[in-house]
Amino acid sequence: MSFFKQVYEIVKTVPKGKVTTYGDIAKALGMPHSAKVVGYALHQNPDMLQIPCYKVVNRNGELAKAFVFGGIDAQQAMLENDGIIVVNGKVDLEKYRHKF
Repeated sequence: MSFFKQVYEIVKTVPKGKVTTYGDIAKALGMPHSAKVVGYALHQNPDMLQIPCYKVVNRNGELAKAFVFGGIDAQQAMLENDGIIVVNGKVDLEKYRHKF
């Protein structure tokens, strides 16, 4: 399975009401220095309905300024729809981070 497909499969496992980071995904795939490649894979997401890339934030809990499916406001709305509180473009990783 390609790296991109592995990224998509792991993103599918993040439950509603939780987020993960690019680095967490890279680590879960055994490639801890590949967070940027994870971001690139998610930017190429072929199916947002099946691959909920909006649940992925950076290591500081910040939303993606260049969220491919409508920008940062769209990502915030999707997260809030899942019950995640976003404050100043950031989520509380202590509260919402999904552990793999």
